[in-house]
Amino acid sequence: MTVSPAEVDEAPEPPRAPERAARPKTFVVTAPSLDDPVANLATDGFGGVIGRRARLPRSRATMAFLLLVLTLLSTAVGIGMREPCFNAAWTGGGNQQYTHMCYTDIPFMYQGRGFSQNQVAYYSTNSNDYLEYPVITGAAMETAALLARHVPGDSNNQGRWFYVFTTWFLLAFAAITVVALIGVAGPRPWDAAMFAIAPGLMLNGTINWDLIAVGLAAVALLAWARSKPVVAGIFIGLGTAAKLYPALLLVALVLLCWRAGKMKAWALCLAGALGSWLAVNLPFMIENWHSWVYFYTFNENRGADWGSLWLFLEYSPLHMTFNANQINTLFAVLLAVSCVGIGLIAWLARNRPRVAQIAFLAAAAFILFNKVYSPQYVLWLIPLAVLARPRWRDFLIWQACEVIYYGAIWLYLITVSNDANRGLPEGGYDFAIAIHIGGTLFFVVQVIRDIFDNRRDPVRAGGYDDPGGGVLDQAPDVYGFSDPFAPATVPAQARVDGSTAKDGDGRGDGERDDRGAAASSEEAAAESGAEQAGAIQVVDLGEEVGDESARSTPPQNPA
Repeated sequence: MTVSPAEVDEAPEPPRAPERAARPKTFVVTAPSLDDPVANLATDGFGGVIGRRARLPRSRATMAFLLLVLTLLSTAVGIGMREPCFNAAWTGGGNQQYTHMCYTDIPFMYQGRGFSQNQVAYYSTNSNDYLEYPVITGAAMETAALLARHVPGDSNNQGRWFYVFTTWFLLAFAAITVVALIGVAGPRPWDAAMFAIAPGLMLNGTINWDLIAVGLAAVALLAWARSKPVVAGIFIGLGTAAKLYPALLLVALVLLCWRAGKMKAWALCLAGALGSWLAVNLPFMIENWHSWVYFYTFNENRGADWGSLWLFLEYSPLHMTFNANQINTLFAVLLAVSCVGIGLIAWLARNRPRVAQIAFLAAAAFILFNKVYSPQYVLWLIPLAVLARPRWRDFLIWQACEVIYYGAIWLYLITVSNDANRGLPEGGYDFAIAIHIGGTLFFVVQVIRDIFDNRRDPVRAGGYDDPGGGVLDQAPDVYGFSDPFAPATVPAQARVDGSTAKDGDGRGDGERDDRGAAASSEEAAAESGAEQAGAIQVVDLGEEVGDESARSTPPQNPA
């Protein structure tokens, strides 16, 4: 049979399948009002808990925008609290910066470290202008100083604008931190709100340059969560070049990577950290070694300083005093013992701890035994605490202790400034240090309890292993705790093709029990239902509404 071209042209076209609109990728989100008792109570004044018909954000971008607004607002409140000091207190002397609790280190550094005299950080040969800060922080100070020098007026006015320009950097790194936390938190992005409205961020965000290191450390955690160990190492190195504490992330990661047999990933992370740290430090080390090393010698030679355990012992009825060398030795020993203890926790826990939990414990040990505890050091712990123990009750108890210490140190400085009638006595300040130490230890205990009882861990209780773990998430253990009563499992490599393998009763894989087929059908139906449900699935107290396949499998060897 011959078909002419005309007949082909006149033939009707076959029906086309209707085009389906592209749907956003589904992901699971834990609703705070259904998961956290404090958040549940707080929603009573804002319409109650989330309902099934609530209109939810369709992407993480919407959540990020809302949390960014909260972060900038709370940081702006902290900047506004410095207004009483802006005009005169920072440069006019007196106790106004303590009575109004608006003190900050930033404007004093403009004149005190030679920036007002066009001195360049780490290049000055005058020892009075040496910086007691690492190079990334020094670079931020130099950049703000370059801008401040173009402001008309005397050095006092330029010093005030030096503070203004510095706050721009700090606001940017606060925003970077909250966005990184959203990514690391995985199915719990709203936990980043704990950082966004933390009293510690509001009060201490612009006292010093610590938010730069906090932001870099948060990006390092995000890169590790995305299984990019080299990038994570690069940002750990940069963070360590801003403040020392981000190097503790390497300690936490080596303990967990050893247990999981992921030492190659850790080695890549270490290489990235060393490379980036050397890249930013080596030029200054070569140019002016004495200026560069001053940061390390300054901290080595200082004695018991504000807020530290050592000052608490000195002011206590025990009156135990230590010189700088003794504190150096005791600090090194106590930190080493703490790391060994944290390593035992990481090894003995039934389920491998999450990265944020071990990182928080390491950073808390560093802070508790350090020579000094400035109020802004709480910023180091807040992002780690948000990820390690995302529970509002415990977080607010700890933050309340830090707020008490924040007020106490300024009141005590009034006494030190020869105005004892208006200030806090030595015993009162010593008690405030005890409250700070007790609050930190309280949160440490909660994290350790979560590690040994996964039912208490909000993340593990929801059926997830370690959303911020990267290569560690769902990875089997190579070393560490082994449950002798756990049922034996068949390794994936030992499974044979279904066409040749048979069960004990002679049935092949082709004759599987009907229950397996039914389970597969239910999973397919759940997945289809999830696609129709929209972009976000809400989890209620560990019981998911909607997409079961979107969740990761429960951790191995559950408690």
